[in-house]
Amino acid sequence: MNWNKPWFQFSILLLLAFVWGSSFILMKIGLKSFTSEQAAGIRMLTASLVLLPYSIKNLKFLQRKDLVNLLIAGFIGSFIPAFLFTKAQTQIDSALAGMLNSMTPIFTLIIGMLFYKTKMKWLQITGLILGFFGAIGLITSGQDLSFGKINSYALLIVLATVFYGININVVKARLSHLSGVQITSLAFFFTGPAALIYLATTDFEPVLASANWPIHFLALCTLGIIGTALAMLLMNSLIRYASAVYASSVTYIIPVFAICWGVLDGEKINVLHISCMVLILLGVYLINRKK
Repeated sequence: MNWNKPWFQFSILLLLAFVWGSSFILMKIGLKSFTSEQAAGIRMLTASLVLLPYSIKNLKFLQRKDLVNLLIAGFIGSFIPAFLFTKAQTQIDSALAGMLNSMTPIFTLIIGMLFYKTKMKWLQITGLILGFFGAIGLITSGQDLSFGKINSYALLIVLATVFYGININVVKARLSHLSGVQITSLAFFFTGPAALIYLATTDFEPVLASANWPIHFLALCTLGIIGTALAMLLMNSLIRYASAVYASSVTYIIPVFAICWGVLDGEKINVLHISCMVLILLGVYLINRKK
């Protein structure tokens, strides 16, 4: 694959945005029968099971010096945020969740500059700001978003974006000698047992009382396989070849696909939507500009 080519990196970024943009729908479906904790646990367990053959195959690449960083990639980068997001979405609307999720590149930059000596040029910082405001504009356009409704659950998503920022910098700085498949499969090798143990302690009787629980379970399995396992394989591969901030800018593009889903559902697109999309794409372009 042409991971070093800017056009290929951008294509992966678009694919990730599409996958994660669709994940919110699957999460919402799963929560109709399962608790937020069960939904997150099923998501992580499914992803770990799908990756298990690769985990076993890549155990020979597991070194003691990488253990802590792989645990960070698994638990800080995926496991804990999965629980934080599902819990938060039981109390806040998707528009606010999307807005807060767009803080990921900012935290990625701050953590990178503070702890990993990340250097950013003013052109890239400008791109970061443009992308952020474009994402916020796209998320809030046409939404009845009341900031008075913001509660402590919103802080869970903010914490998740901080964790994402930590994980992206760790993968970029400490695990770049491993491939994306190796990083992801070895990281999920540790999260799988934790998810299984947690699910074994929960009560599934109320779930089985729901008539449509198999459909909701299938949605969570799809979320785990595509929205977690496949997505993290692509994300960790992208981080190796692109800058950490550029990889995290996927959260700016996610609202673009949310609008596209709305158009397919009969919603109308206006000049503000188009302007915000252009702003986002310009911002992402400037972030990854080499010169």
